[in-house]
Amino acid sequence: MKIDKLLIIKSIHTVVWLFFNVVIFYLLYAVIINNIDHWVWICVGLVILEGMVLLLFKMFCPLTIIARKYSNSTKDNFDIFLPNWLAKYNKIIYTSIFLIAVGLLVYRLMSK
Repeated sequence: MKIDKLLIIKSIHTVVWLFFNVVIFYLLYAVIINNIDHWVWICVGLVILEGMVLLLFKMFCPLTIIARKYSNSTKDNFDIFLPNWLAKYNKIIYTSIFLIAVGLLVYRLMSK
């Protein structure tokens, strides 16, 4: 039964991760092509909301905390279907991409 619950959590966590990939890369794409629309602001809001959730849970995704009940694994990807290296550096990689997108967004807005 533990494995079934962990599999469900890993699946949900992976879908959420994919969703935020779409959000972050849409944001980056939109600011690169200078298409600052309402979706850009929705993306910024979603990522900020995600960041607030991570801060609230001491930089852990709530799904990771739930998954910990069903696994003793010390691997970084025990709770998500990602390569271990990507799970380990996920926050650094995607925060960097987000900050680049926001920096470019600020540049676009300031140069109008």
